[in-house]
Amino acid sequence: MSQNAKLKVDVTTSGPMAETKPFGMKDKLGYLFGDFGNDFFFILVAAFLMVYYTDVYGLNPAYVGTLFLIARLWDAVADVSWGRFIDTRKAGKNGKFRPWIFRMSFPLVITGVLMFVHIPGMSTGFYEAYAFVTYILWGTLYSTVNIPYGSMASVITSDPVERTSLSSFRTLGGNLAGLIINVVGPMILFVNNKADANHFLLGAIIFGVLSIACYMACYKLSVERIVMDETEKPKVKLSQTMRGLVKNKPLLWILIASLTFMVCFMLIGTVNVYLFKDYFGNTKALSMVGLIQSVAVFVGMPLIKPLVAKFGKKEIASAGILLAAVVYGALYLMPNLTANQFTGILSIAMFGYGIFNLVVWAFVTDVIDYHEYLTGLREDGTVYSIYSFARKVGQAIAGGLGGYAIAAVGYNPTLKAQAQSTLDGIHTLGTLVPFIVLFVIFLILVFLYPLNKVKTKQLAIDLAEKRNS
Repeated sequence: MSQNAKLKVDVTTSGPMAETKPFGMKDKLGYLFGDFGNDFFFILVAAFLMVYYTDVYGLNPAYVGTLFLIARLWDAVADVSWGRFIDTRKAGKNGKFRPWIFRMSFPLVITGVLMFVHIPGMSTGFYEAYAFVTYILWGTLYSTVNIPYGSMASVITSDPVERTSLSSFRTLGGNLAGLIINVVGPMILFVNNKADANHFLLGAIIFGVLSIACYMACYKLSVERIVMDETEKPKVKLSQTMRGLVKNKPLLWILIASLTFMVCFMLIGTVNVYLFKDYFGNTKALSMVGLIQSVAVFVGMPLIKPLVAKFGKKEIASAGILLAAVVYGALYLMPNLTANQFTGILSIAMFGYGIFNLVVWAFVTDVIDYHEYLTGLREDGTVYSIYSFARKVGQAIAGGLGGYAIAAVGYNPTLKAQAQSTLDGIHTLGTLVPFIVLFVIFLILVFLYPLNKVKTKQLAIDLAEKRNS
């Protein structure tokens, strides 16, 4: 192995992680709770902060959109900065990443609650400034919890199949939070179909308490088993890290695939509102779409581990994306479906890209291993933060792209009924565009992402040999 670092893997005899228990259900549940806690606020913000700012603070939607774009780009920078910082820290008796989840979750949740504080009678300028400061601060603190949480998966276990289980449980945690926010949230936040300041604050406090409880469960149940021996680890130059990242082809291609998927996924979410509201004239069906999306993940989750064990992560993720692409292509060719018929067929596509979502976080742990194999550097936080950076950029792009796309097809909010050409354009945005984008992601995974099942297994073997040499 490179002289840059020595590793202790699955330490059981000495050191800060002595008497480590074997990987099991407690680790999976602990990792589930991490994203459960993350998404109580992340989904609350993604789904309802816009309407809070416009209807409670009275802010211009264009200002809010600009704020969201700036914040996402800043968050991307914060992710990389914090990941780099984490990699300069030494592991303590509770590990390298878990302590940061414990320390930073409290200021994160407190800031999240402060976002939903409304002081009556203030000027528009005050509300704009207050929204800007609290939202940017919340996003920055989110990085301080999410980066160590995401990085931690690579040190909980080195087994590729077990890492896939962690990815699946993470996705399940996020979906459980989404189910609660999307179903219970509107009942708390709105009074007579109007955003209510006091109810929003109450909801933020409730979800904040639940979020803290989940973070503490993540901290208590998770165990870091792969531990760096820092005694002979010299300071690593950023240029050395960057050279390794540039050579890491699996990382580069999964970054491109994930960024593209994030843009597509968020665009679908934006366009679906107009698709069901205007094209189908049935907004109630949106609730069913949200429910089916969560159910698709619950159905797919128990299938992931045996499928990945037999076929591999790349192979299963590719198949899921291809299935989703084919379904969207079929929906484009069937413009005369009813809302219920469309939703029924769409559920197959949601199952397909749900499979990809269940596996995608396990790809990250593999590219972290590949980075170590190339460079001898174990930089979990840096590599994970680069991946998170790409997703944040995707969110930033999608945040503006949805509005531009709807405007491009001629949508006019002042009209009682949209022109037929606009409706056709909305249908194309909701079907043909996802087909094209998802098919491109499929091609990237199949032909450009190099770590198939055989190579991933060999990587684990080669890396273990390097660590022991």
